[in-house]
Amino acid sequence: MRRVCVFCGASSGRSPAYGASARELGAELAARGIGLVYGGGRVGLMGAVADATLGAGGEVVGVIPQELVERELAHGGLTDLRVVGSLHERKALMAELADGFVALPGGFGTLDELLAQLTWSQLGLHTKPVGLLDVGEYWRPLIELARHATEEGFVREADLASIAVATEASPLLDRLERMTREERPRPKWSRPPAP
Repeated sequence: MRRVCVFCGASSGRSPAYGASARELGAELAARGIGLVYGGGRVGLMGAVADATLGAGGEVVGVIPQELVERELAHGGLTDLRVVGSLHERKALMAELADGFVALPGGFGTLDELLAQLTWSQLGLHTKPVGLLDVGEYWRPLIELARHATEEGFVREADLASIAVATEASPLLDRLERMTREERPRPKWSRPPAP
């Protein structure tokens, strides 16, 4: 993996463990020579993971919509800051630049970005690994919902099993790197018969 896209909150959250995990992930990415792709912000967990990656000598590519730059939320010290016109463009460019995805705790924006990548993987639009850094069991309710959706026949078992989950950065990145090396078949989707 050359680069990992990290989805996370523009807030720090209530628990200090969230920020600590963001910093741990950033330092671990840099130590492995893996670049960070993220939403380009300077605040919250976004700023923490970027600063930790930069502080450890790593590459950081930020992708941020112009509107958020104008609100003075853009990080000023990144290796590369790409300014785009919309959140849709941001999501597409981050996905294009990354070889895998990690979600730290975050809110609706983080969920939107994470679920988009899980959906694109399920549809065979990419075969890049997706992981959850489950800090303080933050992602447990989502994992339980995904299991419920699988049991009810809405998510395939293979798609559920393809989500890497770990409580610390190093084992999560180990798993993502293994998944990157494994050959993951794309599903063959067929058109429904004409009426």
